[in-house]
Amino acid sequence: MRRLFSNFASGPPGLGLLLLRLAAGIGLAAHGVLALRGAPSFGLALLHVLTIGTGLLLLVGLWTPIAGTTLGILALLHASLHLVNPWTCFFMGVLGAALALLGPGVWSIDARLFGWKRIHIPDR
Repeated sequence: MRRLFSNFASGPPGLGLLLLRLAAGIGLAAHGVLALRGAPSFGLALLHVLTIGTGLLLLVGLWTPIAGTTLGILALLHASLHLVNPWTCFFMGVLGAALALLGPGVWSIDARLFGWKRIHIPDR
């Protein structure tokens, strides 16, 4: 599992990763909720539910490399469907690729579940 994460950065780099995750997660969840309010067809509704789920995963920092890759794919799908302004979708895809490559940071569920563990071996 360690190969999925480049690091669990702490300090200022960890704060930067947290801010990236928050920006991408809030943006995705808000976009998905607003799009669902317009009563889309079943296929588009499924796409928007997947968008909301990916945003929530990024918010809490769970399965961040998988969620970042999913964000990149979803951004390509949204850019092809929304021909009016594909640049916002492009930038969200770049955020997803960056998060997939950099990892979640120390303030995430991934760090708690899969981070470095300290094993104490008692003396005999």
